[in-house]
Amino acid sequence: MLRLLGGLSVYFKYQDIKTDNAVFRLHNVFTTVLLLTCSVIITATQYVGHPIQCIVNGLPANVVNTFCWITSTFTMPDAFNREVGKAVAHPGVGNEYDSTQEKKYYTYYQWVCFVLFFQAIMCYTPKFLWDAFEGGLLRTIVMGLNIGVCDQKEKDKKKDAIIGYLIRYEGMHKLYALRYWGCELLCLINIVLQLWMMDSFFNGEFFSYGTRVLGYSEVPQEQRYDPMIYVFPRVTKCTFHKFGASGSIQTHDSLCILPLNIVNEKTYIFIWFWYIILAVVLSLLVIYRLVIIFVPSVRPRLLHARSRSIAMETAALVSRRTDVGDWWLLYMLARNMDPIIYRELIAELVKHMGEKSGPRA
Repeated sequence: MLRLLGGLSVYFKYQDIKTDNAVFRLHNVFTTVLLLTCSVIITATQYVGHPIQCIVNGLPANVVNTFCWITSTFTMPDAFNREVGKAVAHPGVGNEYDSTQEKKYYTYYQWVCFVLFFQAIMCYTPKFLWDAFEGGLLRTIVMGLNIGVCDQKEKDKKKDAIIGYLIRYEGMHKLYALRYWGCELLCLINIVLQLWMMDSFFNGEFFSYGTRVLGYSEVPQEQRYDPMIYVFPRVTKCTFHKFGASGSIQTHDSLCILPLNIVNEKTYIFIWFWYIILAVVLSLLVIYRLVIIFVPSVRPRLLHARSRSIAMETAALVSRRTDVGDWWLLYMLARNMDPIIYRELIAELVKHMGEKSGPRA
């Protein structure tokens, strides 16, 4: 287990050059590792026990266990409101039922580890796309100037190379910025899509799962049932049919214990809260990006806030002279370069720009 989980530490490797922001990494790195960890834990039977154990008389236990695992088990919704130990044996498990009674079937449990793995792939996709789009451009431009201690001649040579690149390719970085912001938008779309998928996966129970768990303690004792047990029951029923000695069909009713749901219920209550928080934060991030694109007047303030070593007037001049793509590249350079070197770079860039002004789209 520790070896499997230890292999996930590669996702948290320190990046000396950052081409994205913290929210982007929360979605692409932390959430991916979270989902992969949950998938690994759920498949580790030595920690959660066998996924299903059924009680039935007169039949081999392994046969019934396998049958009930690969088909489905069920509970009776009206039995959740009855007193355990008197009216019913376990929450949702009653003895009097027939084919006309409503049953709630559970078929998701054998798919949980695969669905979590698929969700992890979906969360990592925006990072994969951005790494392919970015292609190491920012690292190439920085040229090691994120470390301030270097030879003065070498530093001047690198600064001249950066300024030459910025002047030569002026106005050609809009697609670079839009691709990154598109990947951030893809993160939000992914989270919303996954919330909808999980709700469908759990038969419409996931959207309200977290709120019902929060409201559980406020429900009167005689009316309450644990919503986690309702969605992830620990004990269910399973019906097994076989032919008897005379060729008649025999029906065997069994109780099935699902120890895996102890892990599932905690896993998905955490995922529910995390996805809601992530959806809100990503929504705010997308709004913030729209402000950057459509309200150019905020760009000087943001550039100055990112690098306090440059004057506000200089930030305003640079922001006026550059379009949104070039501005974003300069903003990311401020994040990755030594502050003193960046101040010198901007001062040299302003000299090359001259006193021209006029906002660009």
